[in-house]
Amino acid sequence: MFKTEIIATHPTLPARVTRVTTAHGEFSTPAFMPVGTRAFVNHMTVTDLTDAGSQIILGGNTYHMLCAPGLDIIERAGGMHQFMAWHKPMLTDSGGFQVFSLSKQGNICRIDDVGAHFKHPINGKVIHLTPQTSIQTQKITGADIIMVFDECTPETGGRDAAEKAMARTARWLHESIDAHLAQPTSAYGYAQALFGIVQGGSFRDLREQSAAQIVASGVDGIAIGGEVIGFDMLKTREIIDWVRPLLPENKSRYTMGVGLRPQDLIDVVAAGIDMFDCVAPTRNARHGALYCGAIVEEKVDGHDWLRFVGATDTGHILIKKAIYATDDNPIMPGCACYTCQHFTRAYLHFLFKQKSQLYGQLACIHNVAVMHAVCAKMREIIINSGSLTRANLAQPGIEPTG
Repeated sequence: MFKTEIIATHPTLPARVTRVTTAHGEFSTPAFMPVGTRAFVNHMTVTDLTDAGSQIILGGNTYHMLCAPGLDIIERAGGMHQFMAWHKPMLTDSGGFQVFSLSKQGNICRIDDVGAHFKHPINGKVIHLTPQTSIQTQKITGADIIMVFDECTPETGGRDAAEKAMARTARWLHESIDAHLAQPTSAYGYAQALFGIVQGGSFRDLREQSAAQIVASGVDGIAIGGEVIGFDMLKTREIIDWVRPLLPENKSRYTMGVGLRPQDLIDVVAAGIDMFDCVAPTRNARHGALYCGAIVEEKVDGHDWLRFVGATDTGHILIKKAIYATDDNPIMPGCACYTCQHFTRAYLHFLFKQKSQLYGQLACIHNVAVMHAVCAKMREIIINSGSLTRANLAQPGIEPTG
């Protein structure tokens, strides 16, 4: 059964370590989730993901699974865990963000109060994605954590657009809950947790109203969504501070789409967030942007915390640059990932210039491993300096190190 237990809390920040129990095992937070939108994490095998430190992934977005390979293929395989050969915890998105993106092209997708209506990108067949069909799809994909169907709030359109999106999200929240309670397990008999999604754009009163609605609904966890989350990190942190006092301590907190940079994870955990996902680490890796810096313990606004000190202003190096052609250093000194332990910048530069598929694999391994290393360091500093629930420390990987 799904359960969130607090292991330790930071003495002066809302940051915390939790242990989350799912039908496919446990994971410790703070936890970054690599994104396998189309039933695979780009250029990474299951072994790569595990060796890099992945405990949980976002696998098989609802919209994309409806399009390809189709629910009949997934159900025939026994669900996404079997289909992907990933037998650890998995979260899946409801399709709300993809619907939001597609709705900008009215000829492809149209949203109304019932749901979204879009054309299959291959055969042109009209597909109706509603709270009911989104939940039914997630029952067949079989993820351990599934999301309510929501409307992602745009940053254009002002308060009117934010209010309309929040109203639909509130309506769809309860329709999603009803569909989930009618069948609380996956199609394969595994318990599934349902998370609600706080919307409201950049308006404090709307965010607080939405958070109160989500909490009152009794869902298993709370996500914070909307176009601004992860895109504008200052506003993201501000929104978290608005809603955190309303959130129950014993439920997981998830910022959707956060993880463009390692520092982004550090910032939202300091504000009290447990989980996050982002396509950026693997997408940027494929295009030659490789994280490089140091995870440094230091005082941050008077708190004992962390900072990712980048080797460059951007926090990454561009491996395509000619200066790396003869550089025999690893991508990031001190990094324990497979790539850094075995290969040089010069070799990665060569692979990139050759457009080798091996480059993509080695680059993605590194960027994902850096995100996990940041999470591991945050768990360490919270446990070593914070208030511990020692009865819950009997789990490998989260014991105090000091």
